[in-house]
Amino acid sequence: MSFKNLILVLIVVYSETGNIFSQEFKDITITGTEQKVEPMTGIVFWKGERTNTEAISLEFSYMLFNKIVKQKGDYDWSKVDAILDDIASRKHQAILRFRFTYVGKKTSVPDYIKNLSDYEEIEGTSEGEKTWFPDWRHKELQDFTLDFYQKFAERYDNDPRLAFVQVGFGLWAEYHIYDGPFILGRTFPGKDFQEKFFYKLQNSFINTPWSISIDAADDTYSPFDVTPDLLKIHFGNFDDSFMCEDHGEYNEESWNFFDKDDRYKYAPAGGEFSYYSDFDQEHVLDLPNGSYGKPYEDFAKKFKITYIIGNDQPDYQPMSRIKEASMASGYRFKIESFKISNSKSKIIIKNVGVAPIYYDAYPSVNGIRSTESLKGLMPDETKEFQIDSGGNDPKFSIECDHLVEGQTIGFIGNDGSLGTLDLKKSEFQIYPTFLSSGDFLKIRNNNQANGNSIVKIHSMKGEEIFKKNYRNTTAINTISIKSGIYIITVFNDQFYFTKKILIK
Repeated sequence: MSFKNLILVLIVVYSETGNIFSQEFKDITITGTEQKVEPMTGIVFWKGERTNTEAISLEFSYMLFNKIVKQKGDYDWSKVDAILDDIASRKHQAILRFRFTYVGKKTSVPDYIKNLSDYEEIEGTSEGEKTWFPDWRHKELQDFTLDFYQKFAERYDNDPRLAFVQVGFGLWAEYHIYDGPFILGRTFPGKDFQEKFFYKLQNSFINTPWSISIDAADDTYSPFDVTPDLLKIHFGNFDDSFMCEDHGEYNEESWNFFDKDDRYKYAPAGGEFSYYSDFDQEHVLDLPNGSYGKPYEDFAKKFKITYIIGNDQPDYQPMSRIKEASMASGYRFKIESFKISNSKSKIIIKNVGVAPIYYDAYPSVNGIRSTESLKGLMPDETKEFQIDSGGNDPKFSIECDHLVEGQTIGFIGNDGSLGTLDLKKSEFQIYPTFLSSGDFLKIRNNNQANGNSIVKIHSMKGEEIFKKNYRNTTAINTISIKSGIYIITVFNDQFYFTKKILIK
């Protein structure tokens, strides 16, 4: 081979690899950053009620149609923007539900429709209170509803302040009138109109996931029996009596009607903790048995729950428990492997959560994003990402454009670490970190202001093998713990701290 040809070959090799030595990959350790509830997941509080907390990332708000529209075709979105801005100011995102009918209230049908001579609402009684129901016979109300959601989607479908939308037609915009004058096509929209409505939302919301109540499984109300193709639409479901005493009967049958084992892949599964009794609310987040024998974590995994409204839970549980339940919801990403060369990175990421993320999120090295997204990565699935960035000191992050200012998506490091908050060593100690079986692991809070705390021990596979509440100091006998590497997590409302230990 001539010298000229050799040079050409080397140029080709260099151009294809960037550097003939750059593709020598090495394993590196990436420390986790999962300190908070992940965006668009977890326990949800009502807007502005005890919401200045990192125990949640979502806030829920009802919206009224007649606050947006006064005259036909005249849309004033300032009320929506004000609510979204308020929620975003707390580094949270919104779940919105527009409602026509609410127990004890007049409808939110715009006045220009109510004033039509042939529009006539029905006044009835629901839960012992005078309640008004829309006139779904009227074409103007039907046309307005279709137009409203189209206009809403045109404005907010890419708005990071909005996480999810819930829709429905019955009491509280759920999918029933279980107490009151239910007349299909009169106080509740007819099935023909509902079919048009579902297709309208399918075509209007391209990015924002929207959901309907599991009560729509009842063919008394919904059109799915006469038009089963509607089930092919990728809407989510919400369950407004989640974890009630008989949840394994009606509720689970309704979830199964909508194919709970497949539907969550495209839109979030959510709901609200049951209000059937005070007992339901008081004990739903109890450990280890919840209200009726199983903890929330079991239900979240079984039903692939991304979010659950639990506005009253601060009355019964510490924020640390609410945060723990929130972090057991939705997606969670763990770096399984991180290999790097001078110019490239190979990363294997596993979703160790119970549901996928529903917006695009991209692994990023040194600000360079992967061309592939984490969206669609199902629970317990892994995926390899290759990124055209490397070096000796890579900065890894998960970037998502559907976040508000101050939000980040965290991850579990490939050493099992979750990340730590800024605690001074003089205030907080875990020692020793290398133990023999039977040694005592000691934990000390030197600052009494840190308050009551919870300590947990997890295996490197994520299995919880120990849990204890304590005040300032505690000692854990390791005699019953097998040899291996473990993650110690200590947390309360003020901090969340992790450390790795080795038991020989």
